Amino acid sequence: MPNHVKRRSPAEPGSIPAVLNMFESEVRFYREIAPVVGVRVPACYESEANAEGTLLVLEDLSGWAPGAEPVAGAKALRDLHDRWIGRAHLEWPWLRPLEAGADLVAALFDRTWPRLATRSDLSTPVREVGERLVGRVLDAERDVARAGELTLAHGDASAQNLRTAPDGVVAFLDWEDVSAAPGALDLAWFLLSSVEPERWSEAVDAYRTSQGLAEAMPSTMVQGYLTMADYPDGSEPAAGWNARLEAAAALLARGRV
Repeated sequence: MPNHVKRRSPAEPGSIPAVLNMFESEVRFYREIAPVVGVRVPACYESEANAEGTLLVLEDLSGWAPGAEPVAGAKALRDLHDRWIGRAHLEWPWLRPLEAGADLVAALFDRTWPRLATRSDLSTPVREVGERLVGRVLDAERDVARAGELTLAHGDASAQNLRTAPDGVVAFLDWEDVSAAPGALDLAWFLLSSVEPERWSEAVDAYRTSQGLAEAMPSTMVQGYLTMADYPDGSEPAAGWNARLEAAAALLARGRV
């Protein structure tokens, strides 16, 4: 089976990938954390980071089924988080801390919202939450600290970064956003990015707690709005994002799942 080769040129100075050391963090993940992480990740055969960029030669899992069922994905996240709760930031002090790059994300959201607000495919609850986030993204980022104890967070646990083996094992790909954060932040993004609203409760039950979701969800929704902005008004992907953002708005209104 061919290997998966991932090359990254140096990130543009001042960009979010540069400020967050995203490419270098993934190399460090595979060198230091992957051997002991305790969940399935691609095997790493080569890793480099220098002035010319980064290189990873990884096990190719493209033959596995893309994504993960909501229950299986949530259980895999729980396994990851339980293993490193209260420990990851001590084992690897270089892990991205909470609020890293928050000012850049806040500025990007405030620039993007006026264009997003003119769309015809935002439902009323989604529009209302978006309006409230303008000028308050930094507050949403700070609220994540109240979502629970720090653990090892994947940082982008969406279906596109998950693969499922024939025996049901879930693997996590793309660790550029690895960080020390409450596990609820990973769960919130998994739900918002990848799970149909009618299956959210099923996934949360599999994760075994909804604690911290209400605190983590506003920050997660910011990323959801920014992602929706990349799709044409009225498109099928945009409709899916609106539906999941609406489910997140309902979660916030209730204060729980």
